[in-house]
Amino acid sequence: MSGTGKSSVLAELERRGFEVVDTDIGGWSVWSDLAGGYVWREDRIAELLDRHEGRTLCVSGTVSNQSAFYPRFDAVVLHAPADALLARIATRTTNDYGKSTGERDVVLRDLAEVEPLLRATCTHEIDATQPLDTVVAQIVAIAESLDR
Repeated sequence: MSGTGKSSVLAELERRGFEVVDTDIGGWSVWSDLAGGYVWREDRIAELLDRHEGRTLCVSGTVSNQSAFYPRFDAVVLHAPADALLARIATRTTNDYGKSTGERDVVLRDLAEVEPLLRATCTHEIDATQPLDTVVAQIVAIAESLDR
């Protein structure tokens, strides 16, 4: 979900030596009129996952066709309440999305409609209102437990 802190978490994980992919940039996602939003380019995502089979890879993004890859993921959901999302979006300087009234309305609608679906299908849930180091430490612990 927009404003949960995905980009900050990915940057910190990458700084710590993890391989990361932000599917919001770099051509991983395309607009789909049929889906009414962005979807992952399934060929590229499948190839990415094939290349990293058996190795830790942190993938970020929220799109309608991500569930096609759930059998290949150990999912983590970063959860943040609406007031935290809107505050982050209003103050962030790296991404203008969500600053207009219409975009904030979409964020809130997605929070109400999409987040419950993500939470229902995840294997781990992390409260993203915690300090960044705490959130990242929890993700690292999950990754390390899966490497055993």
